[in-house]
Amino acid sequence: MKRYVIHKEVRGRIPQIKFEQELNEEQLAVVITDNGPILVIAGAGSGKTRVVTYRVAYLLDRGVSPNGILLLTFTNKAAREMLHRVEHLMKIDTRYIWGGTFHHIGNMVLRQHAEKVGLKKNFTILDNEDAKDLIEVVLKDSKIDRKERRFPKGAILKEIFSYSVNTMKDIETSTQERAPFFYDIKEEIELVSQNYREKKHAINAVDFDDLLFYWHKLLSDYDELRRLYALTFSHILVDEYQDTNKIQGEIVDFMGLINKNVMVVGDDAQSIYSFRGANFQNILDFPSKYPETKVFKLETNYRSTPEILSLANHSIGQNTKQFTKALKSIKKNGTIPVLAPLRDVVQQAEFVAQRVLELRDEGIALDNMAVLYRAHYHCMELQMEFTRRDIPFEIRSGLKFFEQAHIKDVIAFLKVMANPNDEVSWKRALKLFPKIGNRTAEHIYDFLQTLSNPYDAFISKRIADKFKKIHKESIETWSRLFSDLTKLQDQEAPGDMISAVLNNGYIEYLKYNYPNYDTRLEDIGQLVNFSTKYQSVESFLSELSLMSGTSGEEILSANYEDERVILSTIHQAKGLEWKIVFIIWCAEGRFPNPRALDEGGLEEERRLFYVATTRAMDELYLCYPLLAFDKQVGHIILKPSRFVSELRSTDYEEWQIGDMYQP
Repeated sequence: MKRYVIHKEVRGRIPQIKFEQELNEEQLAVVITDNGPILVIAGAGSGKTRVVTYRVAYLLDRGVSPNGILLLTFTNKAAREMLHRVEHLMKIDTRYIWGGTFHHIGNMVLRQHAEKVGLKKNFTILDNEDAKDLIEVVLKDSKIDRKERRFPKGAILKEIFSYSVNTMKDIETSTQERAPFFYDIKEEIELVSQNYREKKHAINAVDFDDLLFYWHKLLSDYDELRRLYALTFSHILVDEYQDTNKIQGEIVDFMGLINKNVMVVGDDAQSIYSFRGANFQNILDFPSKYPETKVFKLETNYRSTPEILSLANHSIGQNTKQFTKALKSIKKNGTIPVLAPLRDVVQQAEFVAQRVLELRDEGIALDNMAVLYRAHYHCMELQMEFTRRDIPFEIRSGLKFFEQAHIKDVIAFLKVMANPNDEVSWKRALKLFPKIGNRTAEHIYDFLQTLSNPYDAFISKRIADKFKKIHKESIETWSRLFSDLTKLQDQEAPGDMISAVLNNGYIEYLKYNYPNYDTRLEDIGQLVNFSTKYQSVESFLSELSLMSGTSGEEILSANYEDERVILSTIHQAKGLEWKIVFIIWCAEGRFPNPRALDEGGLEEERRLFYVATTRAMDELYLCYPLLAFDKQVGHIILKPSRFVSELRSTDYEEWQIGDMYQP
């Protein structure tokens, strides 16, 4: 076995740090390596943070000035944690190290050279909400006729502008890739983008993306600044490098231009954020950009059992674009992962709930268990099952399913059909339409309450006689919508009624108001399927009301104290770990996501599956329903996900689940 020896002179200056004792062989090799470009492929649970921390400490002890070290992370919390550990190791003040997120460091650089990009040094930084509001102001000032045709909201435009900066693509290309249904108004979007930039300059403000844009501009446009910063930082360390986007990658290259002492740490197998603009090629191409790169691999895993790692290693091994590695566990043999085919989505929820209770009885705390899924709607039935059984849960993937705005929007129409006196639902439904605010909605509601049949006012279009400022388009939509809803009312078909709402304006509303309209539309589609099991609109609405009124998040049994099972999308779970992990909906057509496959994202979807499996420490359960229901086509027989089919039979134990898991 190769032994790494610290030079005698170095050893003499660091009596307090015993590197050989505190690091494993792989970690030690990275920490004490010579200068030059370094790529560290840090496998899941391999002690990545420890390596970065000890590398900084090692550099400081070798005499590198704190001012000469730049530590770039993706969260300020990560930077603070690393620098705090360095401070503890070295017993020195680390405030002089430049450490923080790309945006934090970009702000520091821009404050010093603001005038070069036409700003004053006291510029203000717009948070995301402020930026969206300012875009709305610019929209009004741009005199774009939003009466002629609907125009995307500030939130959607902000998403396009942000994508443009981070990927370094023009607005036309960014619109095509992020919001193709707005491509026909790309010139207007370009105009708003230009006016937004000019408006920010006029008020001496920048948004988060500008911090990267101007940092990059300063380095690319000014030779003297590029040399200044490249000479200032003798060592640059970048955490989570696989998540960097194009502009961040170029900034790192500019900063490391002269000394070339750039150490990037990440795991290509955990690159899962392309939808945010992350550039997978950054980590793949690093050795070719820096020909003298030393590549290290951290393959010793401190998190998972050998059985879980065997499954994960085999799965990710199917990818072709990667730095090959094989994680090795320091743990003793444990439980082989379980594959659980379930009859349908209801039994899937029952199985997970029952198994959670059994594991809790065995002494495993609820907060040591997590249920992971590819899409937020996948946990809908599980939330209901946990609520029925009084199992406390915490949702990390957003709001509870039935409390999301788009779900409440479509349900509002069903509520006013069930109860024409429902003031809250009427106002919510009415305000979804252009130029209807609180006051107009209140006046319309008051008028409707004077009518024996309020729906007829919409169907006959008589509502236009009373409220002349309402858009003609809205009047036409209302007439079609309430005509459809009235016909369906007697059929007691909640799913058809939801579809009527979608087909009479709500799909367009989603497109123009939400950057992630497609996932919201997917949620509503699943709500339609879910509603088919109810015999009446009343029973369906009652169930939803009970779900919203009392959820597992509020039910804290004395036996559980503050314990809660974690429900999370896989994207939100990255970087976390639990003793027990359930991955649900491991079915073809659900995971991998079909839309991602259409965009050529098979390998990223497999990386997502890899991330999910490597969150588990002791036990892993892969679950999928054998039968699903789609209102359009009826019952569908599901196959296991291709990521499950690719596994070897020795990677898991298949359980045959009977009715024993029904409550």
